[in-house]
Amino acid sequence: MSFFVEFPEELLVACREEPEGFKRRVMILALGKLYEEGKISSGIASDILGCSRFEFYRLIGEQGFAVIDYTEAEFEEEAKTSRELAKKLKY
Repeated sequence: MSFFVEFPEELLVACREEPEGFKRRVMILALGKLYEEGKISSGIASDILGCSRFEFYRLIGEQGFAVIDYTEAEFEEEAKTSRELAKKLKY
């Protein structure tokens, strides 16, 4: 199933974009927001866009979406692990 959203042509003129480029950007923004909200996975989003997960992360990162969304506890655990690894590498 597909559905379509209409945008006035003035919007394309104002954004100085071609229809296909605008369509792709809107799709990336929508998928980025759904991913950020936890409603879809990166796998689903990358399948819809026809790209790899890495490419999806790059695309949404360029649009200002967080690619990795750690909780504060997860962030602290990552920081702790990084500090421990750094100490080991200093010999």
